[in-house]
This record gives sequence, structure tokens and C-alpha cells, in this order.
Amino acid sequence: MDRLYGVNRDKLHENLSVSELINEAVRRGDGMLAANGALLMDSGRYTGRSPKDRFIVCDEITKDTVSWGDNAKPLEPSVYAALKEKVLDHIADREMYWVKARVGADANHGLRINVLAENAGQALFASQIFIKDRERDEEADFTVIAVPSFKAEGEEDGVRSEAFIVINMKEKLILIAGSYYSGEIKKSVFTVMNYLLPEKGILPMHCSANMDNAGHTALFFGLSGTGKTTLSADASRKLIGDDEHGWSNDGVFNFEGGCYAKTINLHPEKEKEIFEALRFGSLLENVMVDDDGVPDYYDGSRTENTRGTYPIEYIPNHEPTGKGGQPQTVIFLTADAFGALPPISRLSKEAAMYHFMSGYTSKLAGTERGITDPETTFSALFGEPFMIRPIEEYAQLLGRKMEENETEVYLVNTGWIGGRYGVGDRIPLVLTRRMVTAALRGELKEAEYRHDPIFNLEVPVSIDGVPDALLHPKIQWEDAKEYEKTAKELAAEFRENFKRFENVDPAIVKAGPPA
Repeated sequence: MDRLYGVNRDKLHENLSVSELINEAVRRGDGMLAANGALLMDSGRYTGRSPKDRFIVCDEITKDTVSWGDNAKPLEPSVYAALKEKVLDHIADREMYWVKARVGADANHGLRINVLAENAGQALFASQIFIKDRERDEEADFTVIAVPSFKAEGEEDGVRSEAFIVINMKEKLILIAGSYYSGEIKKSVFTVMNYLLPEKGILPMHCSANMDNAGHTALFFGLSGTGKTTLSADASRKLIGDDEHGWSNDGVFNFEGGCYAKTINLHPEKEKEIFEALRFGSLLENVMVDDDGVPDYYDGSRTENTRGTYPIEYIPNHEPTGKGGQPQTVIFLTADAFGALPPISRLSKEAAMYHFMSGYTSKLAGTERGITDPETTFSALFGEPFMIRPIEEYAQLLGRKMEENETEVYLVNTGWIGGRYGVGDRIPLVLTRRMVTAALRGELKEAEYRHDPIFNLEVPVSIDGVPDALLHPKIQWEDAKEYEKTAKELAAEFRENFKRFENVDPAIVKAGPPA
């Protein structure tokens, strides 16, 4: 075969090493080396995901299994076919980089993938974020073609703008065009995993996972900016993975071979493991540097969504198998911009399912185009845009897994205390770590709890190493009445959001904020 997906083999760089990809990126002007050795890349206009430009081909496979809507917009097969033809014509005689990889540390439930990238920096990203599989043949279960230089004609091409991300489950092909943002590659592949695994009784999860030396496994759910990556990179625990996992009857397994961390305000001491992982072999996206090429992680002038990609082996205490046992503790992370939710709460099974289906947080600046200030959002499963089956399917799987394994669940607010965003303060990371550690070590099993009547939550009265007053948001506010008004407004938003779920077990609804 002299061509792969139409690409001339003479111009196809197959399975280059990390060093070779970095050299190619510098040679071609796709990136430059920062002072710490990482490849520095500017993603241009698209500094975050573009969810309105993502489509799923609607065919006999997907029409009755995908929950169609804003997060899964259907695309007619004929429109897809025309776009595919244009993309293949575009790349036929271009230099392209071919990365062979695998998704899923459990070989019984993973995918072999080919990534064809026009940009050497994006090829480096694919090589480091997925599990390397360089020695296999060219056959793959799914293929990604990433071509940032191809610009669509918007409505004329049947899409919304110059950029598009199209997933075809039948042809097992993902087309990504118009955007240099590497996160589109990662999230498209994991959307496929999130679609396929429930058919096997496996819960796909947008979460990080780690375990202690005794093998006790913990999961951390949360949207971008809630602290999922930071809190799971704990020097005292082994990191299984930082973003995407499956929960099977055998335990937890990482989808990835690397990590994709937000780097805005990255601190060399508070987030030591991540800071030190950003070196040669890593990729920095949209990070500003000084005149000497030293990254300035506090500079968000380009975007708040600055990113660092590195292989998981750059974290000294990672778990090399990418697998862990049945989770004993689950942490739901939310960054509450209202300053109303308690810093930590214990959830019953029904309450856990309620908050899993709600997925409340405040969307932080920069994670998507057009977001400049935090916005209140409900993203079911703490990753709704990438979970394209009906939400109830995933929630039922979670409830079943929790029940089978007697898993404890806690809701942790990493957001604001003492007032709304702009008035109150962000809860100190050191105190959040102490609360999470108390949950992981079982310190909260026998703790005394108070009932929060507004949110229907059970809140610890005291945690060693945490000021008691911090655990009671109301007394952190200068005006108690204003707190109650704000908290009730947020509780009402929970109730209103949950109305979209039909035929839900009344016990789950009852576990949320009362009317």
C-alpha cells in the first residue's frame, strides 16, 4: 500500500520517536523549545474546545443509542462523506505524522488507534497522551485525522464554522479540522470510549484515579479547573491516571498514557509533581514565556486555559500498569462560584447519583471559546459533552458499582468561601488536600455530621487540621441573610436543572435540595 487514508507514503512520517517529533516541530515552525526543555506551541484562534463544532454521524448504529442534542449534534452521512473527501484531498500530498497508540490500560477493553496529524506538535501530543503502541501493524480499531490547516466553508459544507470535529462510529473514523487545540484529539477519542464501554457493563468516567501503597483506590470527578489533576497528583499515593478511566468488574483502568494538566498559576511547591513533569518531552500549549524562554505560568493574557501535556511516567509515583482495584472512595469536585456549598459533604448512594447526574460546577475562564468569567453550569457526569449515551445509563452503572463495592462518596467544593466569586476567597488548596486526605484515610467514617437543610447534605462538624468555621459556609459570610438568599437561589437551580430527567427513581430526586 503506497497510501494510508490517501496520504502519500513518501510524505508520511511513521512512528517517530519523541525526540524526532520535537525536532520536526521545531524544524517546521510548529513549536519552539522553552527554557525547561518542553515544546512550546501556540494553538492560534482556538485556545479551548469548540463544542458547538462537534458532530456525530447519525446512522443505523447511532440513531437510537446516542442522546442527541447540544452535546451530540447529528450529521447526515452525506455531509460527512463530502467533508471526508475534501479532507483526504487536502492531505494527499502533505507531510503527515502517523502515531500508533492504544487507549485503555486494560487490554481486554481498549482500542488500537492511528493518529494522522498534519502538525508535528499535535503528533507529539498524541504520542504522549495516549498509550504507546509503536510495534504493532497498521491495523487499528479507530483512526483520527487532525488537519488544522483545512478550513471548512461553514454552512456551505453543512457545518457551523471553519472548524469541525466529526465522529463516525460506523467507519471508525474521527475528522478534526480547523483547530490546532490538541484537546480536541484527546476528547474525541475518549468520546468513542465513553460510547462503547457501557455496552460491556463498564462505566467510563471523566475522573482521575490514584491509590495508596496498600492498593486502596480513589476516584476524583470534576470538570476542568476544579482541581482534579492537582488533587490526584499526590506524592503519598500512586497516580493511576489524571483524566479518563473505566470501572469494570476487575477494577479501574486508565484510558491514557499521559496527563493533560491546566498550568495557569502552576506553583513549583504546591504542585511540585506537575511542575517538574514539564520538561523535555512535554508539550506546553499557549503558555507565555519571558525573553529567556522561561515559562510564566501566572500569565493568562493569551488564555486562562494554558495546558501542559506529559507522559505519566514523568510523575515519579505513577502506577505503571495503569490499573487499580475497586474504588473505596469517590470524590466529586465542584468549584462553586456562589460560595454557598460546604467544602466537603458525605453523600448517600442516592445523593451520589443525584450529584453525579447534576454535575454542578462553575465553568472557569478559557476552557471553552467565549468563556471569560466563571459561569454556573450543570454538566451531568462531570463530563456531559463526552458522554453521548443517555445520562441515566451512566448513572445507573455508577449506582450499581457503588453498591457492589460499598464505595464511599464525598462532594468537595474547591471554589469560593465567604462570598460569591469576586467577593469571597478561593478555599486554600492546603485545606482542601487535608479534607480529601481525611476522606481517603477513612477519618470521616465515624465523624460527627450536621445536616445542611438548604442543600440536604451531611457536613462534618470537625476535621483534624481544618478550622471548624471553614466547614460552615454561612458563618463565613458577613451577612448571614445574604448567604441564605444566595444558597437558596443555587438550590433552586439544582431543582430546576434536575427537571430535565424523566422517570428517575423518587429516592434520587428526594436526595437533592428540598423545595
